[in-house]
Amino acid sequence: MKKLKKLIISTSVMLGMVTGLTAMTAAAADPMEVQSETDVAGSLGILQGEGNGLTPEYLNKPTTRLQAAIMYLRLKGLESEALAYTGPTAPFQDAGLVYKEGQSVLAYLKAHPELGWQGTGSDMFEPLASITPQAYYKVLLESLGYKQGTDFEYEQVLNFAADHGLSKIAGIQQLANLNIATATIEALHAPVKGSGMTLSAQLEAKGIIPSGKLNVLNFPALQVKQSAALGSYLADAKGMTLYYFTKDVADVNSCTGDCLANWPVYSDDQLLVPAGFNAADFGSFVRKDGKKQVTFKGWPLYYFAKDQKPGDTFGEGVGKVWYVIHPGNGIAVGTKADLGNFLTDDKGMALYYYDKDTKGVSNCSGKCLEKWPVFYSDHIVAPAGVNAADIGTLVRADGKKQSTYKGFPLYYWVDDKQMGDTTGQNVGNVWFVVDPAKFTGTNAVNSSVKTAKSDKLGTYLVDSNGMALYLFTKDKADPNACKGNCLVQWPIYYDANLTVSADLNANDFGVLTRDDGTKQTTYKGWPLYYWFKDKNPGDTTGQNVGKVWFVLDPANTENR
Repeated sequence: MKKLKKLIISTSVMLGMVTGLTAMTAAAADPMEVQSETDVAGSLGILQGEGNGLTPEYLNKPTTRLQAAIMYLRLKGLESEALAYTGPTAPFQDAGLVYKEGQSVLAYLKAHPELGWQGTGSDMFEPLASITPQAYYKVLLESLGYKQGTDFEYEQVLNFAADHGLSKIAGIQQLANLNIATATIEALHAPVKGSGMTLSAQLEAKGIIPSGKLNVLNFPALQVKQSAALGSYLADAKGMTLYYFTKDVADVNSCTGDCLANWPVYSDDQLLVPAGFNAADFGSFVRKDGKKQVTFKGWPLYYFAKDQKPGDTFGEGVGKVWYVIHPGNGIAVGTKADLGNFLTDDKGMALYYYDKDTKGVSNCSGKCLEKWPVFYSDHIVAPAGVNAADIGTLVRADGKKQSTYKGFPLYYWVDDKQMGDTTGQNVGNVWFVVDPAKFTGTNAVNSSVKTAKSDKLGTYLVDSNGMALYLFTKDKADPNACKGNCLVQWPIYYDANLTVSADLNANDFGVLTRDDGTKQTTYKGWPLYYWFKDKNPGDTTGQNVGKVWFVLDPANTENR
């Protein structure tokens, strides 16, 4: 097995086009002091890296048992001693899975059973196994001086931790390295058992973290809250929900008068933002009334007057123009008087559709893409009013991914320069912004079977959603050659009301009645199938499987 690399937990870099507040309406404010939890943990030496330092690639990796053990030793001031350990002890049988220094750590832990890291049984430590929030909160509680079996039982860890101010990662299903930053910063605020001194002050006194750098821990700390209905959303240090206003895409002073009475602005001069957020995405500006307001990715942030306690989200979807802030949501909604609501990226840059595209297929390539760059974001969280099922992905001819809405590709326009620009609207009478409530598709004819292109495979047949269709070479001898479990992996394609795109000949299509009585569409005699591992339009992962399955080039089926 590949040896485990050293513990690295990194700062997230959130993707997106660089934008600012609309120039005509925003006045510059004094710079804010903003740091993320991962930045702070790194500057304090609590989280450490190698090579390129705290790189984003490690942020979403699962946290391992060895990493948790190293964090425990670090917070107890024992890491240097463990790394230098050369004393006699029989190593854990699986110690060879990790790097040399990690083996020293494991040997040290085994030689010091009083630390409570005696492995998982049968003389194994399982250093690469992932851990749970419960397991990491146990680490933090013991770093604070509490003992399992004396102060708490393992089954009570989450409740006991919450009683001592540790709860931010308790609901996370798969613990990742970024969550370690959040929980560790949380623990630095907590008092050590039997002492009025916080863990951070104790570590500073011991010289484990640099002196004079703890002030940042007192910055107002934004939080990521969880809701069964809304998922993750952003809240202030007290847990009060923060919102954005879609009309601010056109003018950041759109909310005035009575609007501000219902939607008070959020303002702070210093911020500690959650792990996974980029500090550079937060800023501030001075409103026309002279008030300072915090922004996230250019969007001014507000409270809702009817939210009375932490966890209230009564402002979500109000007037179809007020929404909570989803971290890393990828897509937002903007509003203009002449256009109504329209989709933007999470920085307010307008997204467009091409009226010549068909579902699942982009017909913009080459020079077209120079003016209409593709939009793609993974892990998109749909704002209220946008059905999450309508957000998808297609794989373009060059293998790159593109986000879709209701199956249709989304693009930027090269001449849009800042948040709220919609200069691409109606260009050539074929490019338009996307009204999420009204958009139903393009005017291009979307046939049952059409063609798509791949730089690697050329032209091939797809269905109305852009999903690849395949032939099975063994069908040449027997059109029922695929049966049983084969049909589970290669479902048949059939459309009783078949229509074909203009570049195909309808006479080349037929219908096969299979031995079991089911019907199947054929092309030039070849029965058509899907491949169960294709997930997105443009996927062709079934190509050449077993050297008997292939996409169909409509001009070249005779050589199979």
